[in-house]
Amino acid sequence: MPERRFRHGLVIGKFYPPHAGHHHLIRSALRACERVTVEVLVASVETTPLADRIDWLAESHPTARVVGCIDDLPVDFESQAAHDSHTEVIRALLDEPVDAVFTSDPYGAEVARRLDATWVEVDPHREANAVSGTAIRADLAGHWSELEAATRAGLASRIVIIGAESTGTTTLSEALAAHYGVPCVPEYGRDYTYIREGGLDAEWRSDEFTIIVDRQIELEDVALRRTPKPFVICDTDVLATALWHERYVGTEAPSILARAAAHLPACYVLTGDEIPFVQDGWRDGEGVRTAMQQRFREALAAQPVPWIEVRGPVERRLAEATVFIDRIITERSTFAVPLTPPTRLPGAR
Repeated sequence: MPERRFRHGLVIGKFYPPHAGHHHLIRSALRACERVTVEVLVASVETTPLADRIDWLAESHPTARVVGCIDDLPVDFESQAAHDSHTEVIRALLDEPVDAVFTSDPYGAEVARRLDATWVEVDPHREANAVSGTAIRADLAGHWSELEAATRAGLASRIVIIGAESTGTTTLSEALAAHYGVPCVPEYGRDYTYIREGGLDAEWRSDEFTIIVDRQIELEDVALRRTPKPFVICDTDVLATALWHERYVGTEAPSILARAAAHLPACYVLTGDEIPFVQDGWRDGEGVRTAMQQRFREALAAQPVPWIEVRGPVERRLAEATVFIDRIITERSTFAVPLTPPTRLPGAR
């Protein structure tokens, strides 16, 4: 395909979710056109939000113009009326006419004809990329490698392990990460405690907890982009940081609580406080641990994310947690069925 053969190319699709085949299609258009518009046409019944798909594609293809809309019109490649309706949707998203339409599917010929453009068929037999959106939706974990970093970060789940001091959160987090072969996001707040001026003896300020939250989320994002499976294990999160703000500053932190509500994980695993308290020189006393553990239970009960409390030796905690996490990950990896063309009998019109 000669480079810069067309002025304005168009790529359309559901991108549910964007995968290697989609990216090959878009890159083919970018190589052959002065500019490219990518249209994301999403049905309301689909699980992945339109805004997410647009953001993922825009990050992966910063030189393309990525736009989209909700398109709940019937999908029927044999209906002229359906083609008319979809063409109007496609035209409405364009900022100027196109002279090339890039697809891997035969419907591209009709779209191109209606837009008075050239149809460019890219990898029609899926020789370069055999993956499909249908296959990925059926087995997200099995096709995880077909997704780019931005999409992985958006689809991967965060499994958060929290609890009061000396309840084994780090031990369980690392055991779960090793069991599943996924990253374990460490607790930045503990590292910050070591480096802050005055250590635990200095009075804590609210802005320090904001720094901790920012850094914690950054660490999560790195792990989500690199994880070999659609989830990561996190040894704390924003909600836990808000509770520690209460403990050390003495007041609630509305801004951090708001960030926690907007940054919900897939689930929480609370580590029990029945194990012996171990003082490492940085921790509060055992009495404070009991009070904080109850505060964690209250906070978890008041939020919408599923959670469990695990108790006993590490082996028992690990076994109970994995049963819970396996169910959550299965639920989170399930996609709603998209709109599909009607089934017709042979010869029927």
